[in-house]
Amino acid sequence: MTTTTFFLFQPVPLYLCPSADINNIMKKVLLIALLVAAQALAAQTPETYTNSRGDRHIAGPFDLDLLRTDTTFKKWYDTNSQKFSLKGESTKWKKSLKNTQVDIYLGTWCGDSKRWVPQFVKMWTDLGLSEDRLKFTALYDGIEKYKQGPNQEEKGLNIHRVPTFIFKEKGEEYARIVEFPRNDLEQDLAQIAVGYASEPNYRAATYLLNLFETTSIEDIWKEANKHLSEVYHLVGKDSELNTLGYVLDRSDRKEQALLVFQMNSIIYRYTPRAFANFGKALEDADRKEEAIVAFKRALELDPKNETAKERLAVLAPEEEGQ
Repeated sequence: MTTTTFFLFQPVPLYLCPSADINNIMKKVLLIALLVAAQALAAQTPETYTNSRGDRHIAGPFDLDLLRTDTTFKKWYDTNSQKFSLKGESTKWKKSLKNTQVDIYLGTWCGDSKRWVPQFVKMWTDLGLSEDRLKFTALYDGIEKYKQGPNQEEKGLNIHRVPTFIFKEKGEEYARIVEFPRNDLEQDLAQIAVGYASEPNYRAATYLLNLFETTSIEDIWKEANKHLSEVYHLVGKDSELNTLGYVLDRSDRKEQALLVFQMNSIIYRYTPRAFANFGKALEDADRKEEAIVAFKRALELDPKNETAKERLAVLAPEEEGQ
């Protein structure tokens, strides 16, 4: 995918300019053109990094050809692309997607991204839809920039799982697929095309993210039991809220993350990980005594929980061995 930039300017009649001025003007025009070209190239050149396991990955907007040609990614891209084929049923609904842009956020480190992104592209192109309507952005793994882009390309988009496919028309989102299809890719896309999209996966996380967009943390706490009840009936498993808490925490939304981790520890009150993560959030908020209680509960449920053991050794060393 390439971007062409046009400049509209009023040229200066050359017969009014001394030759020296002509040279200066031409140099300035050339310099501007080079700068614009460099910016356009930089916008399409993603950052390459090596994660904690020594694996090479990319972050930022990128051209799809990178996955198809780079030996680091080509094998899994080709393997999973070949797994998709159209069912052979009527696809008249595809006409409704001709003006749709799909923004795809993924992780080259993520198993679901490796599986579903190649298959989605294969489906899209097999339907005869333009590949130019697909826009790709890779996000980081790791602790510091967990599921973030180099320039926070994901900010404000409620990205908490990858891959996330955001369907837009005239710049407005009207549907999304989160991490994996609810039915299968072709059926999900057909439902989106005819205006009956399935509700995205991770309904509890979606509920909370929408709540955070519209309601202050203070007002949420005023109706905490009501929101907890909603989340309880929507959540699938503890990892849903656990991942959301991490995403919020790493993007510096500490109070929201703390609320999510606390809800997780209430709903999954027999899950050691829920209490260990709640304890870490409390520790980050300088609520030491409450953090100690949470870590102790994690150890009661799982005496081998390394996170709880490690943090209690720091926060309450006098109790170690008791």
